[in-house]
Formats: sequence, C-alpha cells, structure tokens
Amino acid sequence: MFSVTELKTGEGTLQYRREWITGLSCRVSPERIKRGIDQSVPVAYSPNGCPFCPDQLPSATPVFPGGERIIVGESVTFPNLFPFAAWHTVTVISRDHTVGDFSREMLADAIRGSIRSLQDQKGYPSLNWNYLPSAGASLAHPHLQGLVDPRPSLLPERYHSGCEQYLRGWGSLYWDDLRSRERDGPRYLFGDEILWLAHAVPLGEREVRALLPLRTMGEMEPFLDTFVDGLRKVMGFYRSLGTAAFNLSLFFDRRGEDKGFRAFASIIARINPNPISLSDSSFMERLHLEPVILTAPEDVARMFRKKRQRSP
Repeated sequence: MFSVTELKTGEGTLQYRREWITGLSCRVSPERIKRGIDQSVPVAYSPNGCPFCPDQLPSATPVFPGGERIIVGESVTFPNLFPFAAWHTVTVISRDHTVGDFSREMLADAIRGSIRSLQDQKGYPSLNWNYLPSAGASLAHPHLQGLVDPRPSLLPERYHSGCEQYLRGWGSLYWDDLRSRERDGPRYLFGDEILWLAHAVPLGEREVRALLPLRTMGEMEPFLDTFVDGLRKVMGFYRSLGTAAFNLSLFFDRRGEDKGFRAFASIIARINPNPISLSDSSFMERLHLEPVILTAPEDVARMFRKKRQRSP
C-alpha cells in the first residue's frame, strides 16, 4: 500500500514515501526539525470587532434563505459570505473568542450544526477546521467550515478513483484491508470502531488519520461522540508536544451508489502563531505539491504511546 525509499545524507537519512492508491508522495527529513523554527510564542488575539463574538454575530453574519441561522448548543451556523465551494457554510464553535479546552459537547454540537447546514445539498461534503491564523484561519475565533461541491477536491477524488479500481481488482474494500494492515502496526494510535493512526505518507507534519466505518454524512450521528473523543485525544497530544495550530478535514461520499469509498478524517499540525509570519509551507508544498515532513509517522505513534503511558 505504501513504499519507502531511503537515501543517506550528510546529516542523516531522507525518505521518499509514496501511497500507491492515490499516487501522492512526500519526503521525510527528520534532521530539519533541528532548525527549531516552531517555537511557542504567546500571541493575544483581541475580540474587539470580531464578527463571530456574540455582540457582533447577529448583525455581522448572514442568514440562510429562510431568514434563520442554525443553533445547536452554543454553536451558530450560517452561510459563508466569501464562499469557495458550491455550498459553503461557517459554524462558530463557541461564544468565547478563545477556548482553552474544547469539550466533547462543544465540538459535537458544532459538528451537528455544520452537518445540518449541508445535509440537503447534493454533492461531496466535507467538514473542515483551520485552528488559529498560522493554520490559515482568517479569524482567530474558533469555527468550522462546511463544503459541498458537485465533484470532490483532489485528495478525496484520488481515493474515490483508487478505491473503485481496488474494489474491481481485488474484490475487497481498500479501507478494510488498510485497517487490517495498520491495526497492529507501528503507526496505530488507538480506536477500533474508528481507527486512528499516523498516516504512512503524511500530507503535513504529524498527520493523524481517522478511518470511519461509514460512507455518507447521514451515517455520522451514531459515531459522533466517539469521533469527538478521538479528536480531543489528538488535540491533547498535539498540545503536549507544544503544537497549538492545526488543520482538520473530514471527507464523506455523496449519497448514491457505493463504489468503495469510506469516510475519513485527516488532521495535521501547523506551525505555532508567531510575530514574524514564519510559515511551514514553502515551494515544495505549494508548487511541487509534495510536502516535506519532519517527523516520521512511526515516530509520531511512538511519541503518542509514550505520552499515553505517562498520563494518569
């Protein structure tokens, strides 16, 4: 399912990794982590003028065609004023401008609100989260973005095509075979019904994948609390390593014929907010479309297990 080619360098080892079902590849260069570019820098984000704070939200955000917003718990969902999808919604997760700890109820309510805003749309849905400006959030106030498009974006499109070919060629689901391979392997983190693992060919630093036992967004509700519990574990793990910012995407199949795709989530660590706008993306990520990763997936899993053993 994956290939790893190692090349000795003057300072250590460089790995070229490739995922066969998608053709996507990355480079793992552990020595580059010694640059120490991701230092924890306290950055205060003022709520003044924030359109997602309770005093501004009613007047600063739009409503759906019926004149309403979707409210679930303290989350509020509404159309995106500046969409980049055929259907694009925003879910403000919390009334608070900054959140120290995202509770299960808070995250589950926000995801429910986002799903509700997408459920009547035809196409390929995804739930997405840029957490903090250094991860691409235009506003620091925590919020999800829900997308539905008539065709999937590049990453899920690769899996849709590859999984259909895999099913025809092998007579089994790629996701079932991947679960069997990874369940007791060096990249496994935790979970059974929802399997969490350090992805073998990461798209970003310390990528963690969640493999869900469902296909469409309408099947999510029975697994929502379990998913949120797993997400909170990963967020806590990132924090224990000094990582604040991250990106999250949860991809679903459209309603209709089952061609072998299954829902999955990807979460990657991003560089911490910093005052000089230092980025963890460069020409390799943006133009070559091949990320340079600092931490090998197997090391991510080892760090996770070590942190878990130390937890009370």
